[in-house]
Amino acid sequence: MKRSAWRRPRDDDADGDETDESTTERSQVVGVVAASAWQVPTSSKLCSICNMKALQFATTLSLTATTASAFVPSSSSCSKRKQHSAVSSTSASASTRGIQHDLTFTPPDTLGEGQITEQLCADAAEKMKRVMVPVSKDVSETGYAGISYIHWPAERKTATLPLLLVPGFDSSALELRRLGPQLAKLGVETYVVDLLGWGFTQLDGIKSFSADSKVEALKGFWQVVGGNGEVVVGGCSLGGASVITLAAENLYKADGEEENGFVRGTILIDAQGFIDGIGPMSFLPSPVARLGIKFLQSEGLRNQASQMSYFNPEAYATDDAMKISRLHCVRDGWEDGMLSFMQSGGFKPKERVAQISVPSLILWGRQDGILEKEFASKFVETMEDAELQWVEECGHVPHLEQPEAVARYIMDFLSSDKLRPNEDEKANSPANILDGILNFLN
Repeated sequence: MKRSAWRRPRDDDADGDETDESTTERSQVVGVVAASAWQVPTSSKLCSICNMKALQFATTLSLTATTASAFVPSSSSCSKRKQHSAVSSTSASASTRGIQHDLTFTPPDTLGEGQITEQLCADAAEKMKRVMVPVSKDVSETGYAGISYIHWPAERKTATLPLLLVPGFDSSALELRRLGPQLAKLGVETYVVDLLGWGFTQLDGIKSFSADSKVEALKGFWQVVGGNGEVVVGGCSLGGASVITLAAENLYKADGEEENGFVRGTILIDAQGFIDGIGPMSFLPSPVARLGIKFLQSEGLRNQASQMSYFNPEAYATDDAMKISRLHCVRDGWEDGMLSFMQSGGFKPKERVAQISVPSLILWGRQDGILEKEFASKFVETMEDAELQWVEECGHVPHLEQPEAVARYIMDFLSSDKLRPNEDEKANSPANILDGILNFLN
């Protein structure tokens, strides 16, 4: 069966094995420490930091609780959240007629409550919405979940497919605050989507925040917002693991097979693809696991991770960076969501990488201090049609440290002949239909 014609995604707003067994073990032990754009680390340097921090664990817990209280939502916003389950059921019933945004959702107040000075962050937060997407009853009794996202509409017309991007481990769409505007300027229709349980997604009324649930909700998002039209999907760090899973299960096939998917290409940015699960942490008793989760929330740990993520930490590992990385994790229900994810065992992308047959772009910071550089080449060796682009003077988060260069690399990839939209898909897009009407009237 041939894929349905691509159209501009519907949006009702205007706008393999490890190279070293010891490395695998280190990654499993310190996996929960990764924060914001950081994924399961493999760096012995980070392992040393974590060991040192563990010794201070008991004394930091009280400090963590104190510092976190500064971001606890007001009582009025909490009362709004308590209404969410009832509203979700009503809102979701309308989603079959089109996009139904969660009207109880309030974007994060980064300048005020968050005390974050970066204007790009405030601009991104202002664009954030939450949409009700279909999920199984194993995930939510209502059959729907609220998924937060940011849409940067293309600022000029280009013959490129839309792009869906996923931020890293326990991060939010705000992580792509610098890359999104750059892509929009180049003419890329860009959607940055939070994974269920992270970012500013619905937390109350959700039964499972497992890795499978996250991928299921991500697929549901594109069903609702993108109409399952052809798309290129990308992921940063651990977000790459979710994208690998989504892509492997929904690959577009040019031969027109009956069970055809919507993923035309993938973009992996310093992504995790060859480490499965989170190791022994998935078997920890809940009380012990909760202690680790509280530690993950702490300002000190988030700052340490930020320092390690950049080639130039003096310029980029700022107080703002730390605040942005933890803004979402002081929400009511975040701790339960993280526990659910840990107990699910995490993502298992390793066997899926070789299944990705669509064109893929691997972007990798030349000075990544968290993931081994060998992984970048391993993607190219393992995937059927992958190309590697190094990002110079850049650590683990190219989209934050070198957003203009990354945007150009992505645009070049999307503009390549192998990723151009099919003619019948372009002809049926809303933008082209409107252009045709205007030309006729003129």
